[in-house]
Amino acid sequence: MLEALPVTDTRRLFRPAGDAFLTLLRRLDPGDWRRPTSAGRWQVRDVVAHMVDGALRRVSLQRDRHQLPPPPAGIESHADLVAFVNTLNREWVSAARRFSPAVLTSLYELASCELADLFESLPLDAPALFPVSWAGESASAGWFDIGREFTEVWHHHRQVREAVGAAPPDDASYLRAVLEIAIRGLPHAYRSIATATGTALVLDAEGASGGSWTLRRDAERWTLWRGAAASPDCHVRIADHDLERLLFNAVPAADAERLMTISGDGRLALGLAGARSVIV
Repeated sequence: MLEALPVTDTRRLFRPAGDAFLTLLRRLDPGDWRRPTSAGRWQVRDVVAHMVDGALRRVSLQRDRHQLPPPPAGIESHADLVAFVNTLNREWVSAARRFSPAVLTSLYELASCELADLFESLPLDAPALFPVSWAGESASAGWFDIGREFTEVWHHHRQVREAVGAAPPDDASYLRAVLEIAIRGLPHAYRSIATATGTALVLDAEGASGGSWTLRRDAERWTLWRGAAASPDCHVRIADHDLERLLFNAVPAADAERLMTISGDGRLALGLAGARSVIV
C-alpha cells in the first residue's frame, strides 16, 4: 500500500554529523586540504570554507535577524537567485584562502555548533525561513527547510570524504534522512513530463539507507508516495549512495542511466537523470 510521506525530522542529526566531520578534519594531512573535489574547481579547503560560510550565514539570518546586503540588480527570477547565491559563495571562498587549515577547522567547529544549536531550538511546524525552491515550493514548512539544510551539510561532507578517501559514517540514518528530504524534489523535476493519469514509477534505493517510493501522475500533477505501487509502468533500482550522488549533482546526466537497473518504460526513468535537489 502507498502511504503519504511522513515528516522527516533532521534537527538531532546536525550535531553528531558535524562532530564526526570535525574528527575527520583534525586527521587530515596538509596535502589533503589541497585535494580536488567533485565541487567543480573547489579543493577540500574551499568546501570546508563554504560550509563555514553557509552555517554562519544561516545563524546570522535566522537567529540574529541580520539582513544580507541586497544584490545591486535585485532578484526577479530563479536565475537571479542562483547568480546571487553563487556570488556570495565565490566571494567568501576566495577570501577564506587566506586562512590556514587549523583556522578553518576552528571556524568549522564554531559554525557547526552554532548551526546545531539553532536547529535544535526550532519547532518543526513553523513556517520556513526559505522555501525549498528545488521542490518547486514558494512557501515551505520549517522541517523541510531544516532538512534541506541538512542535505546541504551532508553532501559537502561527502565531497570531502570522497576527496581524501575517507569512508562515510557507519550510521545509516544520516543518508536515509538525506534521501527522504531530497526525494521530495521529484514531482517538480517531472513537471514537464506529460503522460497518462495513473502512470506510476517505482524507485527503489537499495542499501542500508534505502527505501521505496512511488512517483504517480495524478490528474493535474505528479505526486510522491512512500511504498511501491503494484505493477508500475517503470521500476528503477539504484544504490542508496548513488541516488544521493545523482540528486546532488555529482553524476553527469549522461552517466546517470548506468547507475540504474530499469524495468518497464525506460523513458520514465529519464527524468531522474535531470533531477536535482540543489539550486542549479
